[in-house]
Amino acid sequence: MDSAERRIVAFTAGSHGLVHTYELSIPILLTVWIGEFSTTAAALGLVVTVGYGLFGVGALPGGILVDRFGSKPLILACLAGMAGSFLLVSVAPNLLTLAVAIGAWGVTASVYHPAGLSLISKAVEQRGTALGYHGIGGNLGIALGPLATALLLLAFDWRIVAAALTAPVVVVAAYGATVDVDAAMPDQTAVAADGDGGRGGGDVDAGAGGDAGDAGDAKGEVSVSTIADDTRVLLAGGFLIVFAFVTFSGLYYRTFLTFLPELLSDVLGGLIDVQLIDPESPYADEFDVGRYLYVAVLTVGVFGQYLGGRIADRMPPERGLLVLMSVLSVLALLFVPAGRTTATFIAASLALGVALFTVQPLSQATVAAYSPSEARGISFGYTYLGIFGVGSLGAALAGTVLTRAGPRELFVVLAGIAAMGALSAAAVTRFATRQD
Repeated sequence: MDSAERRIVAFTAGSHGLVHTYELSIPILLTVWIGEFSTTAAALGLVVTVGYGLFGVGALPGGILVDRFGSKPLILACLAGMAGSFLLVSVAPNLLTLAVAIGAWGVTASVYHPAGLSLISKAVEQRGTALGYHGIGGNLGIALGPLATALLLLAFDWRIVAAALTAPVVVVAAYGATVDVDAAMPDQTAVAADGDGGRGGGDVDAGAGGDAGDAGDAKGEVSVSTIADDTRVLLAGGFLIVFAFVTFSGLYYRTFLTFLPELLSDVLGGLIDVQLIDPESPYADEFDVGRYLYVAVLTVGVFGQYLGGRIADRMPPERGLLVLMSVLSVLALLFVPAGRTTATFIAASLALGVALFTVQPLSQATVAAYSPSEARGISFGYTYLGIFGVGSLGAALAGTVLTRAGPRELFVVLAGIAAMGALSAAAVTRFATRQD
């Protein structure tokens, strides 16, 4: 990559990490909010569900905005909105204000994935590698964000912690403001300068693009008809099959991770007896050995992201997905039997972590390959509507299976979801048409 591409990757990877830091700090803060606001777990669960739901559903309109205004202004707005939301969290006097703040976080965070991934897919030549590094940033946020939140809560009041979480945004946003998107997309910028801003027609300037330096990443006027046109183009190329795959991928992700900390704790609790913190501490549950293995599973995903990115640059990503989803199906079936010994259980858990996150850059590269450049934002909008919107049903699915049956049955269900994902990836290679 050249220096302009590296700066874009650094900016998007940092922003990606912050999105997931905020996302997964919320469950940690829940343990304090129940007592602080004298409420129930059910009421707080509803508040968080609304925020997470907006995070998923907002991806589609977010993708439309990306195609209209360009990625960089939307990412900067996302960062500012998330920081503002957590500042509101830090001063929330009651549950209603907290609900508004969490909802505002969901709305502003929802635009990130279509914006960041659209920018990378159009601005970086080594797309797979860049998506891998971008995923590494996200995984570091997923793994270290909640851990940092829990550690800060041991020393500071939760309001101070919520406010402190906004500090990294200043650094990433300041860096992002200096990133020159046009330097990485000279051909598209030239087209925009000629007044051919894409399907919507019209000039792309600082007013239409939201930022004069982001003109190559925006297009002309967006209306209901142009959205419908972009959607028809996507469907004509077989994007519906790609959407089916990413939905199965998101369903697997949420079903697997939602109750994973408790599952790891239950199995390891029967294998070893280790106390990492005073059991009387209100945060004891966050520091049992199962939680540390959970962080390890998320952390090794860094290697999976890198591996997936490298694979995407060396072979058609949809073929890699066929192999990876098959591997995930087999690992799901092996997970419960592996719990007979500590060594095999840890090995199976870490292998699942690597494989699960290897899928992500391959999936993102596939979306980019099967969508036209001028509709890249909306394509990632549909993608994350499937992953975080429809995929959020995985939490309810996991809870239902665990309540009515048990872990063994849950991982059989996961194996079935992965198998359907593999079939969808095979269908992409057979029936969909590459656009890029």
